[in-house]
Amino acid sequence: MEYLIGILLALGICLGATLVGLTRDRAFYPTMAIVIALYYALFAMIGDSIRTLMPEMAGIAVFVLLAVVGFRRNLWYAVGALALHGVFDWFHAGLIANPGVPAWWPGFCLAFDVVAAAVLAVALFSRRALARPDQHARRDAEHAPAGATEVR
Repeated sequence: MEYLIGILLALGICLGATLVGLTRDRAFYPTMAIVIALYYALFAMIGDSIRTLMPEMAGIAVFVLLAVVGFRRNLWYAVGALALHGVFDWFHAGLIANPGVPAWWPGFCLAFDVVAAAVLAVALFSRRALARPDQHARRDAEHAPAGATEVR
């Protein structure tokens, strides 16, 4: 049941945010990835486990870094942050013992994260597919590493 709720909630939030225009700002999905990652720190505090907070913060740092790079450079990193966090949810209990994590959370968060990543990926593919050919070149140049030259 937690998987179904995660899927439906992710679809509702992502599609609702698109309808009201929140996703026009490139910060929406990276911010979502950061907030999602921070829940494990909250669970450590709920479980009254300061000792658990340190390994959780190391994991959180990875996802925050991916989200920030996604915001600053290329939103595909935000797709990666969300999708990888879903994988992290699946393995979390075997990696970090966090007494505050509800039993249903890993399945719920896995489903939510993967669906949110998929919605963002579809949006990124759609924008590229719908863009005029001259926009492809401009967008590719914007995301090229510093000092890269265009090859035609």
